[in-house]
Amino acid sequence: MYNGIINIHKEAGYTSHDVVAKMRGILKQKKIGHTGTLDPQATGVLPVCLGSGTKLCDLLADRDKEYVAELLLGVTTDTQDTTGTVLTERAVDCTEAQVREIAAGFVGPYDQVPPMYSALKVDGKKLYELARAGKEVERKARRVEILELEILSIALPVVRMRVACTKGTYIRTLCADIGERLGCGGTMQRLVRTRVGQFRLEEAITLAQLETLRDEGAVERLVTAVDAVFADCPALHVGEAYGKLLENGNPIRPQQTQEGQQYEDGQRVRLYRPDGSFAGLYAYRADKHCYHPVKMFL
Repeated sequence: MYNGIINIHKEAGYTSHDVVAKMRGILKQKKIGHTGTLDPQATGVLPVCLGSGTKLCDLLADRDKEYVAELLLGVTTDTQDTTGTVLTERAVDCTEAQVREIAAGFVGPYDQVPPMYSALKVDGKKLYELARAGKEVERKARRVEILELEILSIALPVVRMRVACTKGTYIRTLCADIGERLGCGGTMQRLVRTRVGQFRLEEAITLAQLETLRDEGAVERLVTAVDAVFADCPALHVGEAYGKLLENGNPIRPQQTQEGQQYEDGQRVRLYRPDGSFAGLYAYRADKHCYHPVKMFL
């Protein structure tokens, strides 16, 4: 069984669930999960977790993401992308300078209302299920943050831009919001996810490539080890006498590690067993004077 993460280049027409289902067939392994949905129309980076790596799914879903999107001005749709039903069509009489100014105004935190066509749940029902039934419900705005927004090209009515953002940001909605601010409306016509955390598009492989590499017996070299995801966290190694404590997910004191290192409150660290294998992600609690488990990988 494979354990870790494979960086998949999701192609258009596949849902994230489709990718997982196909990978289960390719790798003959059931324990596989994705790290957050990517619309069927969208393409790009989809980190897929395998084996013990499936414990990473929620942690990877929280990572910052980066996209290249095409905004079509003058059109609005019910899905906020060009797969939906057109609601309005208006003339685009704004200038390139105005597009740049309005787009730049979205950089930073902003309250974004999730689209009806999304997987978010309200009273146990997914919003897109309600939308398909012709129902619209009130959605609370959520605070998201646009970390970077770079205009790559403008050929009105199409604007191509690179967006780096925090988790939970809908690029479709960002496109619609920019169009609304410009007074002509807008919808997303293309989306490529170029990065999720450390996973980048240039290193991603398609399902067809994965199948070929499986036949060549070369899948293992594609799998990113679980602890590599936490490479920005310091590493500590538990002493021989305390291996059992670590294996049972107990708190670990600084003096029980080979390094004896004590970090600031809240600092996350990678903890390794006496044999050097990765055991889990821990965080230091100053009030308890020890490291407490955040996520174990036994």
